[in-house]
Amino acid sequence: MANLRTNLARGALVGATGVVLWATTRRRATGQHTLLDWRWATSVAERVSGPDGRLSHSERAHLLADYRALVQKVEQPLQRYTGTTLPLGETTVEVMDRADWIRANVVNFSQLFEPLDEAYARGIREGKPGAAIPPLAQLALSSQFGLLIGYLARRVLGQYDVSLLGKEPVTAGKLYFVEPNIRALERKLAAPPDELREWIVLHEATHAHEFEVHPWVRVYLNTTLRSYLSSVVEDMLGAGSASLVGTLAQRLTNNLRRGQSLLNALMTPQQRELVSRLQALMSLAEGYSNHVMNAVGRQTLPHFDEISRALERRQRQRSAVEELFLRITGLKLKLEQYKLGERFVDRVVAARGMAFLNRAWDSPAHLPSEAEIREPERWIARMEVAPAPGAHHSPE
Repeated sequence: MANLRTNLARGALVGATGVVLWATTRRRATGQHTLLDWRWATSVAERVSGPDGRLSHSERAHLLADYRALVQKVEQPLQRYTGTTLPLGETTVEVMDRADWIRANVVNFSQLFEPLDEAYARGIREGKPGAAIPPLAQLALSSQFGLLIGYLARRVLGQYDVSLLGKEPVTAGKLYFVEPNIRALERKLAAPPDELREWIVLHEATHAHEFEVHPWVRVYLNTTLRSYLSSVVEDMLGAGSASLVGTLAQRLTNNLRRGQSLLNALMTPQQRELVSRLQALMSLAEGYSNHVMNAVGRQTLPHFDEISRALERRQRQRSAVEELFLRITGLKLKLEQYKLGERFVDRVVAARGMAFLNRAWDSPAHLPSEAEIREPERWIARMEVAPAPGAHHSPE
């Protein structure tokens, strides 16, 4: 992910704050009963992401051919290392600028929020006291979401879109490559363009291994997300908006006193358990992709070590403003979890090999917990006595 210089980070945050203040002086009635104003959130995100230069049709077509060729190029090395067949030919490849990426992800999140929006709209239709969120609160919430998406849009290089987020998946995933950010990283690192792009493709294509080769992973992720959202909806339906705000404020205060992070402080114990499952899965997924990317990259990219060292240096050079933003939003925690995921995968492969690690993708019961991500030996010990998938025990 592309690192922001101090002035860019400060400019994004100050600029976003200005957008929010300007927004609060205007009332933007959409006529829709939704928790967030998605059009406004998109507008804020695009302002925060900054000008990136739109891709022309011919330029996009040329780049798309290049990325498709790279996806095909990495398919065989990935298959050899993972020991599985990756159906990358079925995966859609798209080249994006920042605005493209923002719009695609806002659509995903709006689908994810549908159960919440339905509960919110139902409360308004039923005339629950204080059910409607004040316009100012909606603007603030939408602006905060836009700030987060806009910040990410400046950094993301590639993305594997699993194509689910709140709905049953019916198509294969998609690989997105955000060309302006990749070009910025290329200039910063002075890295060979083809190798840098292949490095990025290696990481994102490995996510196809996790979700396309093992379809149950999508179902598990989808089910866990639905369970989490159902719990949130129960909170919303159990009280009108006014009392809900009071409940959430009290929960936030109590949990922060207990040392919970801001990301978890608004959650009930049930919600934190569900989020823990999601975080463990994503730690494994990111750690697996990083491990495979490193292992295959060392074999196929002449300048891999040079690129890897340069990226590590850049990740350690975050500004104080950016560090604060990461902590406030909870992204700092997620980045640390991804590092733990890579450490987990590296240690399991070193101790038992790739075939043993692949048992994590056999079934939900084989997924590591957050505790096992932190202590890989516990997962190894559990897998050594776990029955193979589909095995049946004779009754005693």
